[in-house]
Amino acid sequence: MTICVAVKVHDCVVFAADSATSLTGIDELGAPAVINVYSHGNKVFNLVDGHPVAAMTCGMGNIGKSSISSLAKDFRRQLRAEGFGEKAFTIGDVAQRVKEFLFDQTYLALPEQPAGAHSLEFFIGGYGSDGIDAELWKVVIVNGECVGPEQQMSDQDAFVVWAGQPEALNRLLLGYSGNVLSALIAGGLEAEKLDGVEQLIREHTATPLVDSPMPTGDAIALADFIVDVSKRYVHFLHGADTVGGDTDIATVTRYEGFKWIRRKHFYPRNLNMETDHA
Repeated sequence: MTICVAVKVHDCVVFAADSATSLTGIDELGAPAVINVYSHGNKVFNLVDGHPVAAMTCGMGNIGKSSISSLAKDFRRQLRAEGFGEKAFTIGDVAQRVKEFLFDQTYLALPEQPAGAHSLEFFIGGYGSDGIDAELWKVVIVNGECVGPEQQMSDQDAFVVWAGQPEALNRLLLGYSGNVLSALIAGGLEAEKLDGVEQLIREHTATPLVDSPMPTGDAIALADFIVDVSKRYVHFLHGADTVGGDTDIATVTRYEGFKWIRRKHFYPRNLNMETDHA
C-alpha cells in the first residue's frame, strides 16, 4: 500500500512516494490480512532516458513475476532501443505507450489474471518536446480492465494529486474524510444530490496549499511534507504501517529535466564508484 503525490506548478512537476510494500494474504480465520510490510519498495521512476519525463505508481506491486519497478525499467529500455525522443513527442504519447506496454503486452499476456480484486495506478508526468508546460497523465488497471490514459487536472495551472491510501490527505487538503459521503447517504441524503453537496463542502473546507508561481524548491518541500503527513497518520492508526519507509522524491523541470531530489540506495555509497542507480 502506498501514498504517492504529484505537485505541479509553473516551473515543475514533483513526484514523491513512500517505500512501504504490503504482502497480503488470508489470516487463520480466512479473512484478508496484511501478512508483512516491506520498507524498500520503489514507486518513483525516471521513465524516458534523457528527457523530462517521470512516473510513479500505487496499487499492485507487480504484474506476474515482475515488479512494477522492473517493468518501468523494461519500458525505458524498450524506448531507448527504439530511439524514442529523437522525434517530437507529447506526454500523452508516452502515456499511450505505457498503456500498451503494461496492459496490452504484459498484463494481458499473463497465463492467469491475479485472483481477487486488484488495481494499479501508473502516473506519467513531465514535458513533451514543446517544453511549454508540464502535464500529468494516468493509466489504471482494475480487475482486468484498463482505463486511460487520461490527462489529470488539465484545466489547472497548479495542483496536488494523490493516490494510494488517501485518507490523511483527504482530511488535510479537502477538509473532510471520504467517509463523510457514505455518512450523508446513511443520514438520508438523496443520491442525486451527493455531487452537489460534496462540491459545496469542498468549497468551504478545502485548504489551498499550492499556487502556480510557487518555486521548485517549495513544491519539493510541499510534496515531502504531505507524504510525511500520510506516513505519520498511518503509523498511529491501528494495524500495520502500510505507508512508511523512506520518501523518494524526483522533480522534472523544463531546463534541468529529470532530477532525483532524494532517493534510497541498495548499497553504501563509499563501496561503489557509481553515484546513483537507474
